[in-house]
Amino acid sequence: MRAVTRCLAILGVLALGGAHQVAAQHPQTREGFWIGFGFGYGSRHESCDGCGSATDGGVSSFLKLGGTLSKSVLLGGSVNAWTKSQSGLTERLGNVTASLFYYPAPASGFFLTGGLGLSNYHVSDGGSENSSGWGFTLGAGYDVRVGKNVSLTPVTNFAYGGGMSPAGLTGWKQSVIDFGLGVTFH
Repeated sequence: MRAVTRCLAILGVLALGGAHQVAAQHPQTREGFWIGFGFGYGSRHESCDGCGSATDGGVSSFLKLGGTLSKSVLLGGSVNAWTKSQSGLTERLGNVTASLFYYPAPASGFFLTGGLGLSNYHVSDGGSENSSGWGFTLGAGYDVRVGKNVSLTPVTNFAYGGGMSPAGLTGWKQSVIDFGLGVTFH
């Protein structure tokens, strides 16, 4: 995981290093359809009634797409996922949400996001267990324009899920905090 963190840090520095010159060439504009995806590192926490809690790191990813409502507001759907495989056990946590993206200063690439929807927990170790419930996401990011309609997008997200009962466990709660780097096509 250190290698992933180092790669993300290097990519972020390189992206931000050329941002001033590129920003002058490609101003922030938002209109029509947009789509973005990326990868990063996330820390997950899960707990349930009577079973304690666990925290672990793993690979995170995201996919987002939608339409532009105004220069400051985008509406769409998002998928946030986290996974880790170790010693024959694979865990996957995910959220699928209807999401709003808000740019407080339209000329800037900075945005806040939030969404409501479904959350899922999946574990496999020969057999598999799957459970779904409600979920939400909160996050922030910055579109660094590298082309007329393309941005490198560093992000941080918080995804939460509840209302699930994998393997009959009660009071299940899961959350992921992640940091990633993506590409957005505007």
